[in-house]
Amino acid sequence: MNIPTIQGLIDRRILINFTADAATVQQMLPAPFSPKLYEGKAIVGICLIRLKQIRPKGFPSFIGISSENAAHRIAVEWQEKDGPRQGVFIPRRDTSSLLNSAAGGRIFPGKHFHAKFNVKESAGKYKLAITGNDGTSISIAAEQTSGFPQASIFKNLRNASAFFEAGATGYSPGKKMFEGLTLKTFDWKVTPLLVESVRSSFFENEALFPKGSVQFDNALLMTGIEHEWHAVPEKNLCV
Repeated sequence: MNIPTIQGLIDRRILINFTADAATVQQMLPAPFSPKLYEGKAIVGICLIRLKQIRPKGFPSFIGISSENAAHRIAVEWQEKDGPRQGVFIPRRDTSSLLNSAAGGRIFPGKHFHAKFNVKESAGKYKLAITGNDGTSISIAAEQTSGFPQASIFKNLRNASAFFEAGATGYSPGKKMFEGLTLKTFDWKVTPLLVESVRSSFFENEALFPKGSVQFDNALLMTGIEHEWHAVPEKNLCV
């Protein structure tokens, strides 16, 4: 897929992160991907991102579009001719934008399911509920905090931040190829979220994730981040 560089603003991005059984995740992944492990665990999750001023690079911000989006993600590694790579495999994308949904797989990488987003934000508290047309659902209630969860596999915010910053390239299934983008941020910064509740019909699907094979770990917040999306060559990534 040949798309121009896209620029805009990440108004709000929440990364909901889970640990999962590596063998279970490997069964879900197509070649050439394998799970990127941390302390022997696969890392999976959901990105809940509100984008603003999205437009081709160089165009004025007032023509940009805004949307709420959700992506189910799996941290992965793969080999290319010039060496190993790391990023995320995205089996599912949901969006509030009819334009994004129509353009998914044509202008934007991967199919985008149209979904209803119910978002409430106030004084550092976040409640989001997403329902897809096929019944797929996500919900989270969380608030900003200064403390990173002690029980997290990452142990501290610095380790978690470095892990997810390294996974900037995302691939989604296309019609004939894995279609990808790389996220370039101009001021990468995450802060922890204290999670009151989190649900995901995808990760709660025991046909995909047998009981006990996936566990919530942490959630991170990014706000007000200028960024660009860069197309990634599809070489050596045939389905």
